[in-house]
Amino acid sequence: MHRGIATFTLDTGRCPPWLFQRMVKLGREMVRVLVAEFGPDEFVRRIADPVWFQSLGTVLAFDWNASGLTTILTAALKEAIRHEERDLGLFICGGKGKTSRRTPDEIAAWGNTLSLPDGSVDNLVYNSRMSAKVDNSLIQDGYQIYHHSFFFSRNGAWAVVQQGMNEANASARRYHWFSENARDLVCEPHTGIVAPARLDHTLNLTARDSESTRQLSVELVDAGYRPLMKDIEILRAHASPLSRMVSIRKEGEQLTFLHLENKEFTQHPVLLEDFSKSRYLEKILRLLCDTRPKNYEQLIATEGVGPKTVRALSLVGEVIYGAKPSYEDPARYSFAHGGKDETPYPVDRTTYDQTIATLAEAVRHSRMAPADKDGALKRLTGSPEA
Repeated sequence: MHRGIATFTLDTGRCPPWLFQRMVKLGREMVRVLVAEFGPDEFVRRIADPVWFQSLGTVLAFDWNASGLTTILTAALKEAIRHEERDLGLFICGGKGKTSRRTPDEIAAWGNTLSLPDGSVDNLVYNSRMSAKVDNSLIQDGYQIYHHSFFFSRNGAWAVVQQGMNEANASARRYHWFSENARDLVCEPHTGIVAPARLDHTLNLTARDSESTRQLSVELVDAGYRPLMKDIEILRAHASPLSRMVSIRKEGEQLTFLHLENKEFTQHPVLLEDFSKSRYLEKILRLLCDTRPKNYEQLIATEGVGPKTVRALSLVGEVIYGAKPSYEDPARYSFAHGGKDETPYPVDRTTYDQTIATLAEAVRHSRMAPADKDGALKRLTGSPEA
């Protein structure tokens, strides 16, 4: 996958009703054509492609670089297929804010309507919940998830499109998942992450390079509550300041503390954690030690486990046992196919042409007024008959 960045500003206004209704109307026609041509599974797969998702939003008349594209496009598509879901074999659950929290109930309701096996429904609900938890807890990039949408087909293909906001710098970040890519929910499960800029020192516990941290976290809770708290108490006792602590090496029962003045290390996101006593953190750690999850996914799935819990286990693993996680920002997708100056990378002509051709063909075969078709084609290609 190509890596790159693109401006993705945080919108504060509302989509005017006249624009939303036009997006619903055009979206309905395009979904019908695309599902008829490629099937619902393929439509779900394309939704999980950040470039394709962004292109579809642009065709439906939204600004290409606005965070509102994510929330409004999802809402428009959900409204567009209302009462046609069963015929299309395509279902959209969730949305923005409070609506996102109703996603499990909406999935369960569709499962009941379609008479899906309980195991299949439970699996869809689990994947929805885990995707939100992973992006909030395992990728600690400063973006809080506020929009979560879950797309799935009758055959069980699913995709997640969720978005987080960072109010401090007024920007948004979008996370894409697809069922075929997310067979391991805690190790690089994304099809793409769209961001305004790549960040320094982002704790990324989904990276392959964080495997030792994930494994050690499981081992720490499996060893029991007392040994784990002993390690945590060591960190608390020498947290003055922790930002100067490079490592604690265990040599038998001997502990060697190494301190260095290092500007980069001072900004270490885990070491800047307030590691003072926390009854809630200790409660969750005791719960984990009692239940002893078999793997990291089960650990993360445990109710109550959140960003602070995984940071605490990561800190113990890195500082005491030397299992350093990845601090490389996982954002790796640009809105652009490429640039004429080869920035952020050379133009991929094949993908570029396929994206335009697929969406243009869907517009031409839709049952829309000629003026609407011309407008959509112009937004997509720059001219009505390109």
